[in-house]
Amino acid sequence: MKTQSLAAELSSTTYPGRGIVIGQSQDGKYAVTAYFIMGRSVNSRNRVFVEDGQGIRTQAFDPSKLSDPSLIIYAPVRVLGKDTIVTNGDQTDTIYEGMKAGKSFEQSLRVRKFEPDEPNYTPRISGVMHIEDGQFEYAMSILKSNDGDPDCCNRYTFTYDNPKNGEGRFIHTYMQDGDPLPSFEGEPTKVDITGDIDSFTNLVWDNLNEDNKVSLFVRFIEIRTGKTETRIVNKNK
Repeated sequence: MKTQSLAAELSSTTYPGRGIVIGQSQDGKYAVTAYFIMGRSVNSRNRVFVEDGQGIRTQAFDPSKLSDPSLIIYAPVRVLGKDTIVTNGDQTDTIYEGMKAGKSFEQSLRVRKFEPDEPNYTPRISGVMHIEDGQFEYAMSILKSNDGDPDCCNRYTFTYDNPKNGEGRFIHTYMQDGDPLPSFEGEPTKVDITGDIDSFTNLVWDNLNEDNKVSLFVRFIEIRTGKTETRIVNKNK
């Protein structure tokens, strides 16, 4: 698979929806992840990311405008020991509790499926980063309807051992804008991971559609020590 420009992938559509990037920094020192949310409705756009322990959660920017919290208020990032979980919904908690009980990432997601937001049936996308003894590996998952048929959930898990420097994978909920919104297709896109945490954060944020972007989370984890550095960008201020 050819490595694509992350900037080009992000800017190629006005509405990729929610997206997860996981990979390794150019210098090989850091495990890297980014999670962004976008929105078309007032309810979806009325959000910010806030820190919550070692992770983050979404929060209504203006509580008076919050009409339905069910699919927009959740913890996208949680940390369980040496594992960092990143998802686009409340399956973060499902994965956390499953892995805490000894299940694998994939097994934990067997009890979940795509979101019940007919007619889009938005895919649930998830990732987990594992860092131990100076080694980094990660996995990504997508749970989606069978081409819009809600009677069947298609489940895909992708695992990546010993990632290469400057290389990552990018998965998002929608291929582009539309009505209904077309679900992501194929395996996560191989993309370049460039720069330090600030330049990487700016690259992701600057290449998301200005009208639809809402919030961005970026974390660099030092593979040798497990030390983390985080950036959060919110359009609503």
